[in-house]
Amino acid sequence: MAFNKSLAGYFDDVQHIGIPTDNLPKTIAFWEKLGFKMIGNFDTDDQGNQVVFMNMGHLTLEIWTGDGAVHQTGAINHISLNTSDADAAYKAAKDAGFKMKESEVQHLDFWEKGIKFFNIEGPNSETIEFCEIVK
Repeated sequence: MAFNKSLAGYFDDVQHIGIPTDNLPKTIAFWEKLGFKMIGNFDTDDQGNQVVFMNMGHLTLEIWTGDGAVHQTGAINHISLNTSDADAAYKAAKDAGFKMKESEVQHLDFWEKGIKFFNIEGPNSETIEFCEIVK
């Protein structure tokens, strides 16, 4: 797939890397031991599942329960790119012919005013998320 300049203008950096876990306390302790600090903790459903965001320097990790850990190489679920306009980025990605994983921009109540995001699939079935923290 050729590099698409029109979509490139809709993100400015890596926002986070997503890692599922089946043992949240153990995973938090591991990343804290490496120097990461928890910057967010949210309930994701009525089943007791949670998502935490941990940060060190320029790197933020999204770690959540409910999907189970893969426990093998390649266990990272997704790479998220930071966008300030998820709706426009979605349109640009769709117009450029990327394989969309959702039929519309998604919304979650994380952070103060929520997030908007969507995912595309890369050539190796990897997931690339475009995420806007609503301001």
